[in-house]
Amino acid sequence: MGKRDDLIAKYADDLKNKCGMQPDMDLLTKVTIGCGPAIYNADSSTVAGTQEGELETVKTNFLMKKLGLPDSPKLMEAIHSVIETYGKSERNKYRVVVYYMLTKHFGKEAVYK
Repeated sequence: MGKRDDLIAKYADDLKNKCGMQPDMDLLTKVTIGCGPAIYNADSSTVAGTQEGELETVKTNFLMKKLGLPDSPKLMEAIHSVIETYGKSERNKYRVVVYYMLTKHFGKEAVYK
């Protein structure tokens, strides 16, 4: 197994144990690949759930650009909901896990097909 496979296993574990979700491994793999080299960088591989600027970046770059969603208050509500599900006290919120949950939340799995 390569480094990416190890990370995917870690993300799946977080989804199961911290978020109470059974991950769709095919989708999780595609979301991981979609994040590109960011997953290997300690800073960019996680989302700072308490920094509004970071959440705004997730909204703009992922929800609006990648998933093609129109700007609305629902986007930020969904991000806060995902952060809540992941656990506010959880220090390392992996970007892939957050993006995966947002993709599921908005039913946008087709973006990764």
